[in-house]
Amino acid sequence: MILDQFDLKGKVAIVTGASTGLGQGMALGLAEAGANIVGVDYVAMPETQKEIEAMGRKFVGVEANLLSIDPIQGIIDKAVETFGKVDILVNNAGIIRREDAINFTEKDWDDVMNINIKTVFFFCQAVAKQFMKQETGGKIINVASMLSYQGGIRVPSYTASKSGVMGLTRLLANEWAKHNINVNAIAPGYMATNNTAPLRADEDRSQEILGRIPAGRWGLPKDLAGPAVFLASSASDYVNGYTIAVDGGWLAR
Repeated sequence: MILDQFDLKGKVAIVTGASTGLGQGMALGLAEAGANIVGVDYVAMPETQKEIEAMGRKFVGVEANLLSIDPIQGIIDKAVETFGKVDILVNNAGIIRREDAINFTEKDWDDVMNINIKTVFFFCQAVAKQFMKQETGGKIINVASMLSYQGGIRVPSYTASKSGVMGLTRLLANEWAKHNINVNAIAPGYMATNNTAPLRADEDRSQEILGRIPAGRWGLPKDLAGPAVFLASSASDYVNGYTIAVDGGWLAR
């Protein structure tokens, strides 16, 4: 049965930025498909934990600041200690800083680049080593952006980092496909999350954005659940290095 290929029963997924928004939406989708979840965020994740455990899945929360790569190995060790393995990594944690490029500060550049691309790479590297040690293969899902394709305005480090996520996803897929490790990415469109709150609060800008989205609405975290399950499952075993846009048609307009 084709639907069996989407079954994640018994799989273990690490999802960063799992407390709210897109990370929570993907974590819930993976859990609904059968996976146990190691959620990572800089704050506690009681809502995510409650919903996942209500499905009959297990949830382990790890509070960590991913502006540094220091917590990465400990997170993987915790997953292995608890569940005996890791099967899936969703690199979702990220931040954005808005300022005209002419005034952009080094701190705003470094903070965004550290979490959005440096941590992404080293988390991929660490989990790939675990996959190779297990000899099981594995699935890595990075979170890109519409600004992996476009320039945007007033978010220079975000655009640079998310463009890097797409390129890095391709490179890692090239190197690790031979180890049965699939590395792909999801590029969310304009989603109703904390990051887009300033845009949605600006009525003129919000209407401008909605006017270009064929679906006619802001995306929701649950819109990423299906693509995440696909990329985390054996249904995507021959998908390597690709970035799936989940954007309501934004890029098609």
